[in-house]
Amino acid sequence: MKRWWSLLFFFALACSQPGNKQRQQNEKIALLYFEEVWNKGNVDLLDSLLTSDYINHTPSVPTTAGPNGLKPIVTAIRKAFPDLQFIIKDVIATDDQITVRTIMTGTQKDSLFGIPPTNKPIEVNQINIEKIREGRIAEHWRVTDELTMMRQLGLVK
Repeated sequence: MKRWWSLLFFFALACSQPGNKQRQQNEKIALLYFEEVWNKGNVDLLDSLLTSDYINHTPSVPTTAGPNGLKPIVTAIRKAFPDLQFIIKDVIATDDQITVRTIMTGTQKDSLFGIPPTNKPIEVNQINIEKIREGRIAEHWRVTDELTMMRQLGLVK
């Protein structure tokens, strides 16, 4: 019983640290970003989630800065995969950064960046890193298992 009280004490102490509130807020931003924007297609929410000078560092999908640079990307991907879902597996939040491991699922029903519809499902691992500034996502890096995705779509063997 003493051990449980000790663990509870240390957990309460850790949760009361000043940085924890910021980390919890950053985690909420990430969850909102994936659930509302990517899973539901609410691209207008990007205006309040991203900084005006937001930068997407993902090399496979070049965009312009700010929310208006990301909106057409989200729209195009959701059009190609109308049942698109990001399943969040892990979230690591610091005071100014969030790392999210997701599984992206969906069925390609329309063209995507020149790839004609395959009507095939995908289930692909991703790691996303979001830099947070003043309560908004300022920068984004993503690594997707694109080879697996291309295999699942039947584009490579």
